[in-house]
Amino acid sequence: MEVRGFHHTSSVSARIEENARFYTEVLGLRFVYRSINQDDVSMYHLAYGDAEAKSGAVVTFFDIPMAAPNRPGRNEVAEISLRVPDGEALGWWAGRFDRLGVERGEVERRYDGRERLPFRDGEEHRMSLVADGGEGMEPGEPWTESGVPEEHAVRGIESATLVVGSVAPTQVALVDVLGFRRAGEYATEDGRVVVFESGDGGPGTEVHVVERPGLERARPGAGSVHHIAFRVRDEAEIRRWAERVGRVGLPNSGVVDRDFFKSVYFREPNGVLFEIATDEPGWAKDGVDTLGERLVLPHFLEDRREEIERNLKPISV
Repeated sequence: MEVRGFHHTSSVSARIEENARFYTEVLGLRFVYRSINQDDVSMYHLAYGDAEAKSGAVVTFFDIPMAAPNRPGRNEVAEISLRVPDGEALGWWAGRFDRLGVERGEVERRYDGRERLPFRDGEEHRMSLVADGGEGMEPGEPWTESGVPEEHAVRGIESATLVVGSVAPTQVALVDVLGFRRAGEYATEDGRVVVFESGDGGPGTEVHVVERPGLERARPGAGSVHHIAFRVRDEAEIRRWAERVGRVGLPNSGVVDRDFFKSVYFREPNGVLFEIATDEPGWAKDGVDTLGERLVLPHFLEDRREEIERNLKPISV
């Protein structure tokens, strides 16, 4: 058994309306999901993605207005990389970021030859765009109604970078539990980096793990990644995954029904939260045409819709 690349990522925002504008109006992603945080129904859970809300092309954010800023450190997801087609697209994005005042670094070449453009949103979420060169997991479909040219559009998640005190415990979770393969290793000024890949490998499937034992432990907050999710096919498969995670002694959530998919959550030995999530029925189970337009509630909260909608602050995107 092995996971097949990314399903989605979930991060924390203290300024959710600003967040929605950045990811839809600046990055040109489609607003695909408007729901609530199931742990606190007064807060939004929003998602942005490709034209069809495909697995592997969706990034989500929890609305936590009182969250203090994230303090980076070890044992966290330090960066989410999104994929674009080529180096020409990176040049276009560098110019766009400059025009719109987005904090960015310079285009650089990674150890594997792929070009990368680092940037941050207004809450200091650490992100990058990576030219995928047409390789890896099948990308998402470009959203053509954002003003971003189709040939430069973001097409999904490329990789996630973790910073941990020691690679070995995380490797156990990735390789022995989730079925990843060790794909390479390189050095940066921050430390040793080990690359793992799943499924067909390449963009859309990679986790880069940076070893930095001397760092203080990260303090999660606004600007941090809450968890990363990996994809499997269906309910039958997720139930086998729940059994597998339990057999190796990792405390986990069991199978959780999120309506649009079923999930299992667990923390790898360094404390980073992982999710395994089904492709079926999918973010677009109610149809592609109306994605993100209406507040979506899980079936067990539908009878509280009027109360929940009344208590949510309006957002205009």
